[in-house]
Amino acid sequence: MKLEVISNLDELYTRGMELFKEAKENGAKTFGLATGGTMIPLYEKICASDLDFSTCESFNLDEYVGLPATHTESYVSFMKKHLFNQKPFAKSTLPNGEAKDAKAEAAAYEQKLQATTLDFQLLGIGVNGHIGFNEPGTPFDAPTHVVTLTESTREANARFFHSINEVPTEAITMGISSILRAKQIVLIAVGEKKRAALEALIHGEKTIDVPVTALQDHANVIVLTDLTI
Repeated sequence: MKLEVISNLDELYTRGMELFKEAKENGAKTFGLATGGTMIPLYEKICASDLDFSTCESFNLDEYVGLPATHTESYVSFMKKHLFNQKPFAKSTLPNGEAKDAKAEAAAYEQKLQATTLDFQLLGIGVNGHIGFNEPGTPFDAPTHVVTLTESTREANARFFHSINEVPTEAITMGISSILRAKQIVLIAVGEKKRAALEALIHGEKTIDVPVTALQDHANVIVLTDLTI
């Protein structure tokens, strides 16, 4: 694992964009993408760059269950607004949050992931150490699945909705095993709220109580942070 501490956020996100560029120059064709406020400055950098994903394919980490794709807070809408409308991929795949059978949709999404190899996986990190929506207690060998969101996760995401009552209670997420199959993983963690989870990754023991610690076993992880750990 390589830890890069960059206190200047503009420089940190420029470095994140450069890692996308380096991966593509090295032949990456499939990109696992993430959502959330942490990713918005990164996607702004990418959209302002000369990067071209028109021959590449993307897979998103997760999607809320029960939100129409047209909802402003669906991850389909997020990705279109912050990346896809400006930098389209040849094909972009996200879980279908409107599927009548969410468990069947999760299984179908996992089959798609197993039929390809993610060259590059972008990750954020939750306050409780979740990656994707893999909450504490998720087995490291879990495939893509339906998860009941913890109250802390719903509270963290409530700022994007009118109230916490509008935040969905379930999501479809890539499993930890799905994430770990990626050839390269780039994790971005900024802000004091992420310190405890990041310290667990860097200095703690591997435990399902802090899902991000699963990355300790991966051969190619780069962590970008503004925190001195």
